Amino acid sequence: MNPSTALATVLVDELVRGGVREAVLCPGSRSAPLAYALQEAERAGRLRLHVRVDERSAGFLALGLVKGGGGVVPVVTTSGTAVANLHPAVLEAHHAGVALLLITADRPPELRGTGANQTTDQVGIFGGAVRWSHDLGAPERRAGQNAVWRSVVARARAAAVGGLNELGAGPVHLNVPLREPLVPDPAVVEADSGWPESLAGRPDGRAWVSYRVPSGHNSHFAAGARTLVVIGDLPQPYMAAEAAAVAARVGWPAVAEPFGSSCDGDEGSVLPRGPLLLTATEWVDAHAPDHVVVVGRVTLSRAVAALVRRAGVELHVVTTRDQWSDPSAQAAHVWSWRDFHQLDPALQEHDPQWLTEWTQAGKCVDEAGRAVLADDAAWPSGLALAETLLASLPDRALLFLGSSNPVRDLDLAVSPGHGNHDLEVLANRGLAGIDGCVSTAVGIALARGAAPTEGATPEGDPADAGAAAAPGGRSAYALMGDLTFLHDTNGLLIGPDEPRPDLTIVVTNDDGGGIFTTLEPGDPSRAADFERIFGTPTGTSLADLCRAHGVGHILAETRDELSDAVSERSDGLRVVEVPVPRESHRRMHSRVRAAALQALRGS
Repeated sequence: MNPSTALATVLVDELVRGGVREAVLCPGSRSAPLAYALQEAERAGRLRLHVRVDERSAGFLALGLVKGGGGVVPVVTTSGTAVANLHPAVLEAHHAGVALLLITADRPPELRGTGANQTTDQVGIFGGAVRWSHDLGAPERRAGQNAVWRSVVARARAAAVGGLNELGAGPVHLNVPLREPLVPDPAVVEADSGWPESLAGRPDGRAWVSYRVPSGHNSHFAAGARTLVVIGDLPQPYMAAEAAAVAARVGWPAVAEPFGSSCDGDEGSVLPRGPLLLTATEWVDAHAPDHVVVVGRVTLSRAVAALVRRAGVELHVVTTRDQWSDPSAQAAHVWSWRDFHQLDPALQEHDPQWLTEWTQAGKCVDEAGRAVLADDAAWPSGLALAETLLASLPDRALLFLGSSNPVRDLDLAVSPGHGNHDLEVLANRGLAGIDGCVSTAVGIALARGAAPTEGATPEGDPADAGAAAAPGGRSAYALMGDLTFLHDTNGLLIGPDEPRPDLTIVVTNDDGGGIFTTLEPGDPSRAADFERIFGTPTGTSLADLCRAHGVGHILAETRDELSDAVSERSDGLRVVEVPVPRESHRRMHSRVRAAALQALRGS
C-alpha cells in the first residue's frame, strides 16, 4: 500500500471510530486518496457520503449537516482555489460555533513556492477563523505513522467540538500534503506490504483517543489496576500539589518533575527522586504499571518518555487546555483537569501491594542518591550543587529554574516538597529555551518576591531563615547555567529609577554547553569533535560582567560557601557563581543511576 493511500485510509477510519457518520467530498486529483477511502467507508456502511462539485456549496452543506444532526462533519477538497472557496462557510461556522472539519489535500512541501500547478500556501489560510489548524506533513513509509495520524484526527475532533475545556465548537483545518501515487495500488497483499501497522486501529473498535471522561468514571481502570501518576509542568504552581493529593486519595504512586508548589501533605504519593527511579529500567520492567496518568506537560526525562511508550501500558493524559500533550502519540484517554480533580476514590481500583513496592523503592533510591551526593567526590558537580541549594533554601522560597542542565539536575536530585517546606518552583517550559531566563526570574521576583520594606514585621520566628521574607512575599532565587545566564545578560540592565528585585541567581559555571556531555555528542568516542561545536566555551569572567552592571557577585567553590551565600538574605540583585567541571555531568548522572539500580537489586 502506498503512503498516500495508507494515510487516507487511516484518517477516514479514525474519523468513523470517533463518531463521524456524514462526510462531504468535492472532486479533485490531489484529494483522490481521500475520495477512494471515503467511498470505501460508505460501501462498508460506515458513513454516508455527499459529493458536490462546488466547494462553496459543499462547505455550507457540511455546515447544515452539523446544525441539523450534531457531531462533526468533514468536508474534503483538493488543493488551490478549492480551499479558498471554503472560506465563507468557515467564517459562518466560526461565528455560529459549528463543528466543521476542513480536510484539504495539498501538494507536498517540495512543490510549494516552485510555481507548481494548483499550489499555494494553504497552511494557516483561514487565519483566526478556525479553532485549530494543523499541517499533517507528507506521508512516508515508516513505523509509528498509525499512532501519529490517529492522534492528529483525535485532536482535530476534540478542537472542533469545543475541546476539553468548553471553549466552544467551531471549524478546524487539517491540511494534508500528498505525494504521488494518488490512486490505490493495483494489487495489495497485506501480508507482503511491509506496512500492516498503518491500517491497524484499536482492536476494540474505539477511537484512538477518548476524551471528556465524565467525573467519577472508572470504566478504563480494571479491578486491581496498577496505575502510576506522572506530574509535569502545569499552568499554576498550586496544581502540582493538587495533582499529588488526587494520587494520594485514590491510592496511586506519583512521580513528579520539580515544578509547582511543594507537596508536603501527601506523604507516600510523590516518590522522592521518582525520575531517578524510572531510570532503573530493570526494576521498572518487573513492576510495570498497567496505566500511566500524565498530568500536565512532561519535558525533562527520557525515562518518562520510554515509560509511556511501553507495550501494554495504557496512557491517560490530564490537560488544563483545549489541546493535550502527547508527543509520542500514545494517549488512549484524555481527561480535563476538572474531571481528574474530582476523581471519586470509591470508584477507583488500585493494588495496595504494588503501591507499597513503589513507595519502598522510592525511599531506597532516595537513600542511594543521597549517599552518592554526600560523598566528597561528588563536589563540585551540578547534581551536588542542586542538592546543596535545596537543603540551604529558606522556607517559603521561590526558585526559578533555567533550561538545560540545572533543571535536570534538580529533577534527579529531589522531588517537589522533599526536604524544603512550602518551596515553589517555576520555569519557562513552554518551549524550554535558554532565552530570557534572567529577565523572567527578575519579573517573578518583582511580582512574587519579598520587596525590602523598612520596619516590616517578618512572619513567624525571626530566628527562622524564612522569616527574612516580607509579609506575603517569598525569598526569590534562580538556578541556571552559564550559557543561559550569558544569553540574557541584558536582564541585568535595570535603570537607576526602576524597581529592583531581591533575587539571588545561582550560576552553574561549566564554561559552555554542559548538557551535551550527558547526550550522544558527549560520548567519549566523539571527544575529538565535541569541544568547539558542542562544548562552546566562552571564557567569560562572570565577576567582571557583574561588576560592569553594578550587580553583586559571590564566588562559591565549596558546599559551605554555597550554603552560606544562599542562606543569607539577598538585598537587591546578586549572582552566586559555582565553578563546575563540565565532564562531571555525565560521570555523576551515571553514578547516581548505577547506585539506584544497585540499591534496588539489593532491596
